[in-house]
Amino acid sequence: MGGVTSSIAAKFAFFPPNPPSYTVIADESTPGRLVIPEVPRTDEVDVLKLRTRRGNEIVAVHIKHPRASATMLYSHGNAADLGQMFELFVELRIP
Repeated sequence: MGGVTSSIAAKFAFFPPNPPSYTVIADESTPGRLVIPEVPRTDEVDVLKLRTRRGNEIVAVHIKHPRASATMLYSHGNAADLGQMFELFVELRIP
């Protein structure tokens, strides 16, 4: 019964913004590339749509650093919004 309780609690604990603060569209100038129009466009950012094992589609961004020797993977909680976190991630990449 604990599993049912925790899943119900999770639905009330996390309120992701609906609708999200961002959209994902195809870049008209580069076929196959996705962009988030609500944030400044830069070549150092790749926008991806990934399919989970359960068949859900999630949005991910890869923010490149020219001298990076490692990659930091950040997985946000259910109530986080990529559009609201984007500027922070771009600031973290500045040398």
